[in-house]
Amino acid sequence: MGWDISYHPISEEQIIERYFNVLDDKTLITELSAKYNIKDFYAKKYEELIDIALVTTQDDVFDKTHGYYIAATQGFFEKYFYVRGSALSFLEGNILSKYTKSWQETLPQEKLTDAVHNQIIENYCSGKFIPPENIELLLEDYDNDLKLQEEINTLFSHERIGIFFKAMYYALDKGLGLLEATEIIEPNPMDLNSSVSYSNLFNCDPQGALLYRDAAMEQLSKIEEEKDLTPGTIASNANYEVSNHKIEEKEPKKSFWKRLFKK
Repeated sequence: MGWDISYHPISEEQIIERYFNVLDDKTLITELSAKYNIKDFYAKKYEELIDIALVTTQDDVFDKTHGYYIAATQGFFEKYFYVRGSALSFLEGNILSKYTKSWQETLPQEKLTDAVHNQIIENYCSGKFIPPENIELLLEDYDNDLKLQEEINTLFSHERIGIFFKAMYYALDKGLGLLEATEIIEPNPMDLNSSVSYSNLFNCDPQGALLYRDAAMEQLSKIEEEKDLTPGTIASNANYEVSNHKIEEKEPKKSFWKRLFKK
């Protein structure tokens, strides 16, 4: 499978309030859901996610358990942003080291498991975390550091750079950082209404999924042209599947994309 990357605006205080405090007291879900206007359907998903998180052991990889669950949890509260295949974790070297913050620096030791990688190591995993105080610094350095600019532009090629900066400026405006994760949402480019989300799909900015759909359709059209097939032949017969990882409930409103874009 590929990489379905999402960027989640979040603060260190929210990580504690909305995730770790709830692990200690599940009854806080009701209070938080009322305070932040989380609908019953997603409050139930939130509770199910916490139930899964509660079985995490000290031997588990933090990034594939707590880190991933933190990103999914934040998706019930806050808008997040999707890009296909582009993750800061994929950059080589230490070009981002001055902007990112490790889990070891962010959380008390007792919140961590024995294995913490601070980047995406496989699917269903959290990645890099840029704390709120470094969002503006990264934006400023991007304008002045040609090496950094080149690396980020290459990583977020084919119009994805606009989505990444949309996430950055959203976080900046909200005074939040950005947490990277993979497979919080798995769009189906053949039919976006059948996409899977392990958080709240309605909180995902749609631009990235639409870009992914358009790119997939363009690739299929090229193949059809090369093979002298009638336009739409491959797309109409394609069977695209997404993985069901932890939470299998899908969004109840199938007309989301049509309603949002009036298409």
